[in-house]
Amino acid sequence: MLVLVAPGQGAQTPGFLTPWLDLPGAADRLAAWSDAIGLDLAHYGTQADADAIRDTSVAQPLLVAAGLLSAAALGDITPGAVAGHSVGEITAAAYAGVLTEDDALRFVRKRGLAMADAAAVTETGMAALLGGDPAVTVPHLEKLGLTPANVNGAGQIVAAGTLEQLAALAEDKPEGVRKVVALKVAGAFHTEHMAPAVAKLEEAAAGLTVADPRLTYVSNRDGRTVDTAADVISRLVGQVANPVRWDLCMETFKELGVTALIEVCPGGTLTGLAKRALPGVKTLAVKTPDDLDAARTLVAEHS
Repeated sequence: MLVLVAPGQGAQTPGFLTPWLDLPGAADRLAAWSDAIGLDLAHYGTQADADAIRDTSVAQPLLVAAGLLSAAALGDITPGAVAGHSVGEITAAAYAGVLTEDDALRFVRKRGLAMADAAAVTETGMAALLGGDPAVTVPHLEKLGLTPANVNGAGQIVAAGTLEQLAALAEDKPEGVRKVVALKVAGAFHTEHMAPAVAKLEEAAAGLTVADPRLTYVSNRDGRTVDTAADVISRLVGQVANPVRWDLCMETFKELGVTALIEVCPGGTLTGLAKRALPGVKTLAVKTPDDLDAARTLVAEHS
């Protein structure tokens, strides 16, 4: 059973879209999406530097566009389930047919802008904790006023909060944590700091044309499968201010009988987690078009 997953913010790197624009029709699709949302995706995906694409309002639509381009390049496939990490959930929702591609890009553009505005209120950030026991780590974070914003499984939790709180964490790591790594994001996503964005997304969601998922859709709010468009959209709206439970998504993949997992462009983060948390499951990260043949082979073997 094949699962198709889409990464979240922080997976982008300068120039990562460059080879994809050589595929037939890719440049035209990207140009159309750029016109629809008022953002030059080709420029940001091929020429902009790391600081420019770290901007939340740029990074989020860029990641969704990349995920949709690379998924389309795989051909007409029917995975057993789809899921996304944070903003990757919008990519997954489009792939499952809940949103049209155009609506997905319009919605994620508004999401990025709303979250950037919320992040500007207070200087906040996120940091990954490597190693440790969640039963020890989570209470330690809460003691420091931090939120376990991403519980990723495989020994990784991402803390989020003010820069002062994160500095305190660097000086006072939870027992068992090997390393604290600052993430290249512009705010404390999936925490109370993003609450102002929720109302804006509720308004944006009201104008969407939606359909029930045509594929099994796994929500990162709680790892549950979601059957209706209304539930998917409600979760996409609220999730910006709630923790990501990717650990529970991977538990659901196990229950569904996953045998292979493909991560769309810019892949790498989620396959890394799966290698540690889902032993025996074949994984493949789609980073460039050179990975497509291997991905299609995996699809043929596990669909």
